[in-house]
Amino acid sequence: MSLRAALTGVVLSLGVPGAAFAQERPVVMTASGPVKGVSEGGEVMFKGMPFAAPPVGPLRWKPPAPPAAWTSPRDASDFSGICVQPSRPDGVLAAGAGRPQSEDCLYLNVFAPTAAKAAPVMVWIHGGAHRFGSGIGPVYDGAAFARDGVVLVTLNYRLGALGYFAHPGLTRAAKPGEPLANYGAMDQMAALAWVRKNIAAFGGDPKNVTVFGESAGGQSILALLATPAAKGLFDKAVVESGGGWNPAVSLAQEEARGVARMQRAANLGPEATADQLRAVPADKLLDSVGGAAGVGPVEDGRLMKETAAQAFADGHAIDVPLIIGSNSFEASLMRNFPVDVKVALGRMTPAQKAAYGDLGSDQNLAEALYTDTVMAGPARWIAGKASTGAPSFLYHFSYVAAAQRGKVPGASHGSEIVYVFETGGKVAARAITPQDQAVSSLMHSCWVGFAKTGKPACNSGPAWPAYDPASDHLMEFGVDSGVRTNFRKVQLDADQAAAGH
Repeated sequence: MSLRAALTGVVLSLGVPGAAFAQERPVVMTASGPVKGVSEGGEVMFKGMPFAAPPVGPLRWKPPAPPAAWTSPRDASDFSGICVQPSRPDGVLAAGAGRPQSEDCLYLNVFAPTAAKAAPVMVWIHGGAHRFGSGIGPVYDGAAFARDGVVLVTLNYRLGALGYFAHPGLTRAAKPGEPLANYGAMDQMAALAWVRKNIAAFGGDPKNVTVFGESAGGQSILALLATPAAKGLFDKAVVESGGGWNPAVSLAQEEARGVARMQRAANLGPEATADQLRAVPADKLLDSVGGAAGVGPVEDGRLMKETAAQAFADGHAIDVPLIIGSNSFEASLMRNFPVDVKVALGRMTPAQKAAYGDLGSDQNLAEALYTDTVMAGPARWIAGKASTGAPSFLYHFSYVAAAQRGKVPGASHGSEIVYVFETGGKVAARAITPQDQAVSSLMHSCWVGFAKTGKPACNSGPAWPAYDPASDHLMEFGVDSGVRTNFRKVQLDADQAAAGH
C-alpha cells in the first residue's frame, strides 16, 4: 500500500459542523472517537488530538500509523507534550518549552469560530531547523484567525534524528517501496490527511485548506510541493523564509550520516539491525543530530525523488496558489549557523561583487549576501517559476518594532510570525505601538484573504499583484508598506546567476 493510501485510510469525516459549539465543553466526533474541547468567547479549541499512533518501539522510524480508537469523549482542553528535542544553542526557548517531551508527540490542535461552517482552513507547520519547536505556544495562538472566520490547525512532527534519519539497518528492514528517512514530512502529510477528512466536523471546509509555515516549516512545504504523494492534501501554500536552493541530500548520504550518528550514540555500526537501532534511548540521539549538515528532507527515491528547486525548475511542483517571501535580516541565522566570512566572500562572482559594492565591512557584506542567497533570491526565483501556473505572490518583510529600531539591523529571521498571527501583544516584553499593530493587522489580513480566496486581499493599502518576473512586483511589509518594483534586482539577479538558476 502506498503512503498516500495509508494516510488517507487513517481518518474519516464524521460529525456535524458547529453542531455542539454553543456548549461550554463542545464535543466533536472524529474518526478515532469523540473529543471534548473548550469554548471561550467566539472561539472553540480542541487541543492535543492524536492524528497518528505514537511512533515508539517498532513504530519508531516507520511511516505514521492510524491512532487507536476510543469511545468515551477524550479531553481536548490542553496541549500535548512536545517531540523530543535538545536545548537550543542560543538559549531561546522553543515553542512549547517547559512541556513534557516524548516520542509520543503526534498531536494537533484546532482553533475555530463558534459558528464556523465550511470556513477556510489554515494548517501551520512550525520552524526550528527540523530540530526544535512544536505547534503549541502563545505565538501560534489561533484567536485572531478564529475571529476572522478561519479554522486554524497547528501540529507537531518528529524532529532531529527521530524525524529525519536513515541507516542501512532500516533500509534492509523496510518493505519494498516503503518511504524512508523523511518521517517528519510523513507526519506532516498524515496531519494534512487528518484535516482533509475530519475538519468539516469542526466547521472547516476540507476543500479549502492552506498550509503555511516558516523556516523549517517553509522548507517542509517546499518539499511537499515537490512530493507527488502530497498532491491533493492542500489547496494553497504560504512559505515564510523557507529557502529553496537547498542542496540535495541522497539516501546514501543520509545513511552514511546515520551510521556515524549511531556509532557516536550507541557504538552501533552499519551492520546494526532495525531492532537494535530502535532500542537506543531517545535521549542518546539528541547529541547525534545537527552539526554543519543539520537535518531535513532527504531524497529517498521513494517518497521524495527531487528537491524543491529541481521540481520548480522542471515544472513538476504541485501547482497551487502560493505566497512566498523572506525578511530583511535573515542573516540573524548566522548566530546559529556560523559562516566563515572570508570563505563566503571568496566565492562571490565578479557580478556579485559589482552588484553589492562596498558595504562598509566584510561582515556587512557577508550578512547581505546570506540574506539574499539563502532566502530572498530563492523566494523570488520560486515565485517566478510558480507564476506560470496558479498565481504566486512575493513579499519582503522589513518591519522592525518601534521599540527595537536602532538596536537591530533589520527584520530578523522569524520576526514576521507574531504579525501573521497577531500575537505580538501576547508575547512581547515591550509595548505594542499603534504602528506595530497596524502592520500586524495588515499582514494578518493578507494571509486571511489568501486563505479565503486564493488571493491576498488585504484590509488596507494597494492591491498586492500576482508575481510576474517581467514586472517583478512584490509587497513590502515595513514602516511604509506597499508594492515595490524590481526590488534588489541587481543583487538578486547576480545571486541567481551565481547559483546556476
